[in-house]
Amino acid sequence: MLYVENNPANLMLVEDLIARRPDIKLLSATNGNRGVEIARADLPDMILMDINLPGISGIQALKLLREDPATSYIPVVALSGNAIPRDIRQGLGAGFFRYLTKPIKVNEFMDTLDATLEFAKRNRPDQTPAQPQEKKL
Repeated sequence: MLYVENNPANLMLVEDLIARRPDIKLLSATNGNRGVEIARADLPDMILMDINLPGISGIQALKLLREDPATSYIPVVALSGNAIPRDIRQGLGAGFFRYLTKPIKVNEFMDTLDATLEFAKRNRPDQTPAQPQEKKL
């Protein structure tokens, strides 16, 4: 899982929550450009993305991820302090898989994590090349 967040306190909270899940390795980036780079290099099962990031916004980063065939299938969950309904609609309309608001509600966060990882498991393209079939004569 990749978390793109520039606020150290928010990053520490998510690190603490993910520590409860030994099956998840957490990667992090502090800006949208670096988040896109890490996503392209590591192909995480899911991405948790803040909206208000230095450099490019979370929405702009999501657009770059969707345009790249290597990352277009990765579900991206928004985690943002922008909590008014218009912001949530805009985020979901931009293509976020889910939209969570800060402060984090732990049960909602963990349920979303499970749902997103289950979705990712079902929709991740096969990363192993197909083996040629032997021809029998």
